[in-house]
Formats: sequence, C-alpha cells, structure tokens
Amino acid sequence: MNSHSDLQIAGDLLEVPHLLQPVREHPATVAEFAGLARTLAADRARWAPLVAYDAVSRWYHRLVTGPGYEVWLLSWVPGQLSGPHDHGRSSGVLTVLEGELTERTEKASRALGSGAQRVFAPGYVHEVVNDSLEPAVSLHVYFPGLTEMPMHAARCAPAAQDVVPA
Repeated sequence: MNSHSDLQIAGDLLEVPHLLQPVREHPATVAEFAGLARTLAADRARWAPLVAYDAVSRWYHRLVTGPGYEVWLLSWVPGQLSGPHDHGRSSGVLTVLEGELTERTEKASRALGSGAQRVFAPGYVHEVVNDSLEPAVSLHVYFPGLTEMPMHAARCAPAAQDVVPA
C-alpha cells in the first residue's frame, strides 16, 4: 500500500463486482479479435492438419464461428493473389501463419512475414499476394462475419522497391 495515500481498501476486492470486468466467452473489441487470432495462430495442432494447397485457386476453410464473427484459414501457393477488394461492412484481422505474403494498397506494398498481423476497417481496399517462392498460410478474422467482398478495379502498388517491411 502506498503510505502517501489516504485511500484504504477494506475487505475482499473480489467481492466488489463493479471493479471486475466480466470474463467474455467471445471477443468484442479489436484488441480481443487480434488476441483471438494470435491464440489460434499459436495452436498449430488445431489448424495445420486442415491446410491444403490448390494450384488453381486459393484454398480456404472456415475454422471458427462465434456470435458476430468468423475465422477463416487460407493457403496461398506462389503467385496466388486476392485481387483488389474490400470486405464490405466487416472489419478484420489478417495474421500470417506460415511463409510471407504481400499486402498491396493504392499507396504502398507491405511485406508480411510469419506472425505479422494487419487490422483493417470496413471499406479498406487492399490486395494480398504470395510473391514468394514458398507457400503461405494465413488466418482471417472478420467481424461482423464476412457477407460480401466487393472487387475493385483500382490498381494496387505492385513494385517490390516500394515494399514496407512488416
């Protein structure tokens, strides 16, 4: 206890309910969604056996759903890309689980290595591409759950010299 303070707490603090935050079963804030993504990323045994690679199109699998959110697992072989798009009214957290991806926007490109996270707001236009020579795996949390993914004609910055390190 700080001897310079007149405040003293008597009794059991855990009995003062308004001082305690309720434990939530599901995330509700951006920080909690990013934390969910980190927790799932660390649980390799949960997602690694599910990963598959498709040379024709990006492979994806819905990993988790909860009230108002969903989590997708995606794989990317070299050269695969999403095309410029946004996520409608959904916000999201993109986490690279394995390999390296490049996120391109109209202004710049950003290299995202294993463990990198990007949080984005509704309407954020970007393109994700595997520019490397190795496959990559990513985890995507959308809240609310993804209901649309409008494609855009806008060109995203492809130049490697403009890449911003993650």
